[in-house]
Amino acid sequence: MGIVMGPNQYGKSECRIVTINRDSSRHTIKDLNVSTALRGDFDDTHYTGDNAKVLPTDTQKNTVYALAKEQPVGEIEDFATRLGRHFIDTQEPVKGARILIEEYAWERIPVSGTGHDHSFARSSDEKRTTAVTIDGSETHVVSGLKDLVVLKSTGSEFWGYPKDRFTTLAETDDRILATAVTARWRYLHTDVDWAKSFESVRETMLETFATTHSYALQQSLYEMGKAVLEKHPEVAEVRMSLPNKHHFLVDMQQFGLENENEVFFAADRPYGLIEGTVSRDDVEEAPKAWYSLPEF
Repeated sequence: MGIVMGPNQYGKSECRIVTINRDSSRHTIKDLNVSTALRGDFDDTHYTGDNAKVLPTDTQKNTVYALAKEQPVGEIEDFATRLGRHFIDTQEPVKGARILIEEYAWERIPVSGTGHDHSFARSSDEKRTTAVTIDGSETHVVSGLKDLVVLKSTGSEFWGYPKDRFTTLAETDDRILATAVTARWRYLHTDVDWAKSFESVRETMLETFATTHSYALQQSLYEMGKAVLEKHPEVAEVRMSLPNKHHFLVDMQQFGLENENEVFFAADRPYGLIEGTVSRDDVEEAPKAWYSLPEF
């Protein structure tokens, strides 16, 4: 029996970098969390500990900072592509690269109704994301968002489910529906206005969540993904993870009060977790685009 090394990659995770563009008195900020991973001819280091072909992860970290200085970061999809191509083009053993980036949103602090030139506030925990995978001449882009917290105060029901001796959940035709959206979508090509596409996909998801009368969070997930694909021909598939942020009605009978769907207990755990993929049926799968990424 032979024992061999299978697929592998290595890199530097979570390089925090903040850049300030000072080309004018009105500054712009990019706040990123960058992770690099390289693939290629690295058998020797696994089998014998020979590091002759191993670019140190510390060098990868320094490269993130240096490339951000040499050229403005721009859109995270473009920056991730530049990083990946740099490693492949400058390191002969490197045959592929996967760059993950999370971008944290900052908004200008309003002063007298106008956003300040150089003062910012973090708007929320939401993050814009991208995963650019380069394999030879192929470039795969999977962009997305995470921690987008949304809530519907009505327009959601949940009933008609199986019941057994362990069931305690009551059916309802009017409930709060809340979740923290993590979504990733795969692009069919790289000829994309990344910022415009991201904003439009996000807006489409939000509008669909708001306007869909939901009988299940699964239904909302499908409708959100479907709406994105109908509106964005550049997108091949959408994968979503939606934790059900439960809100339970507080029993106020002991206080002599009737709670008419107004006061709730917001439970942080345990929670239902709804996950799924919505895709076009006429496009090929791209497993390399998702290699080592969470499925949802």
